[in-house]
Amino acid sequence: MIDYKIIGERIRELRIKKGYTQAYLAELSGIEPSNISHIERAATKLSLPTLVSIANALGATLDEIVYDNLEKSAHISQGEINSLLADCNDSELRALTEIIKTTKSILRKR
Repeated sequence: MIDYKIIGERIRELRIKKGYTQAYLAELSGIEPSNISHIERAATKLSLPTLVSIANALGATLDEIVYDNLEKSAHISQGEINSLLADCNDSELRALTEIIKTTKSILRKR
């Protein structure tokens, strides 16, 4: 089942990261501004053409937007992790490596 709430949250996150308003994203994607708001709040389902228009306007791939709904999405998560780590210094990387190791160990013990 597709979780439109997560898709809406991802669109909102990508829009904000780009510094776009809902109105600007609507203009870029050719979608009514009220529809952008509805999509971000999961008040409406979106069609594939609408999703493609939004992805193109955001400079994102479809899997970046819907990956929480995909069974095979490790490559997206790994890319996001790499992006988060890209600007870390050595000390931060060492600390985050320990956090990841500990978290991974805890998750695998469940």
